[in-house]
Amino acid sequence: MADRVTVIGWDGSPLTAAARAALGAATLVAGAAHHLALPEVPPTAERVRLGSVALAARRIAAHRGTAVVFADGDPGFFGVVRTLRAPDFGLEVEVVPAVSSVAAAFARAGMPWDDAHVTVAHPRTLRRAVNVCRAHTKVAVLTAPGAGPAELGLLLDGVHRTFVICEELGTEREQVTVVTSDKAADHTWRDPNVVIVIGGPAGAEGGGWIAGRDPATGPRGWTLPAEVYGTGPGPDATLGEGETEPLRAAQLARLGPRLGDLVWDIGSGSGAFAVEAARAGAAVIAVDRDPAACARADAAARRFGVQLQVVHGTAPYVLENLPEPDVVRVGGGGAAVLSAVADRRPQRIVTHAGTRDAAELIGRDLTEHGYRVQCALLQSVELDTRHWTETERSVAFLLSGVLPDRAP
Repeated sequence: MADRVTVIGWDGSPLTAAARAALGAATLVAGAAHHLALPEVPPTAERVRLGSVALAARRIAAHRGTAVVFADGDPGFFGVVRTLRAPDFGLEVEVVPAVSSVAAAFARAGMPWDDAHVTVAHPRTLRRAVNVCRAHTKVAVLTAPGAGPAELGLLLDGVHRTFVICEELGTEREQVTVVTSDKAADHTWRDPNVVIVIGGPAGAEGGGWIAGRDPATGPRGWTLPAEVYGTGPGPDATLGEGETEPLRAAQLARLGPRLGDLVWDIGSGSGAFAVEAARAGAAVIAVDRDPAACARADAAARRFGVQLQVVHGTAPYVLENLPEPDVVRVGGGGAAVLSAVADRRPQRIVTHAGTRDAAELIGRDLTEHGYRVQCALLQSVELDTRHWTETERSVAFLLSGVLPDRAP
């Protein structure tokens, strides 16, 4: 095992005295090509090109001597420190930090970033990183080969965003470019890079109290009363029979939308469910064949400060070109829509039925598609507490399907 391992963050600034001292004693130095070319690297030290951090960690663990590992930015922020400290390698590390690549990127853009989400995109997590960019107005994406600005732009099709792309930060070839997301695929970008994705106006002056999106923004409650959605445009701005507050609450509980998810809300109506899924942090596509309903959903999203992609069209045909969902609420459309959704294999599907016969047909269809089905009869009775008299009653069958091989 290496006698000592020092991880040095590098942001293009001159090395600190602590970093130079660690390098002077190093018998092994691991890093990218531009790190290994630094004049402070001892000529007698073994040099390890840092590709797979796990492979380099094994080499360092077998080394007898003093090792130094270089990393761009702050190595403790989505960096190599986590891997090097894994129990598999048994390494004790000292860290000499530097300005993180994310902090440097926002500094180049002249923007605050305490209200930004930060995500890492590589081919395995690219889709989830894109969903974060869909759902939030300020996101920093640490990219990787095959999951860079061009791929982000392609997967954001239909959603307008502004990209601030920072290439090779801290080097002589550093470059900052501002493009719209639809133009990002027209160019070849140099690694490493950081992409700041902007999708709305800047946050309120003075900032908040927590990094990222403030979870306390907006009214309290998972679901909101019908009257807050009944002010949109159109001749009928009331909620439909499948949008009652108890049903929406149960559907949200069954789906559990969360950060990184893409939710389809088919037959979105007033946009109530879509807005509430977006308030949970998920990316949401609201689909409806009625232009007035689409306008109401769009107005509701603006009212509550959430990001929705509203798609006007008739399901199941309009679903063919939509990106892959994680969870889906089917608010209407019948058996054909439900089957088309199940064919896309989302992790969870939730819908409702007005009769037991209809519920049995839906449950049978979901079962045939390989879903584990649950059904509950929901009855809600609202009372006027001044006189304790009944004011409204609703009854619906709540059905949900979970795909076992995709369940968390």
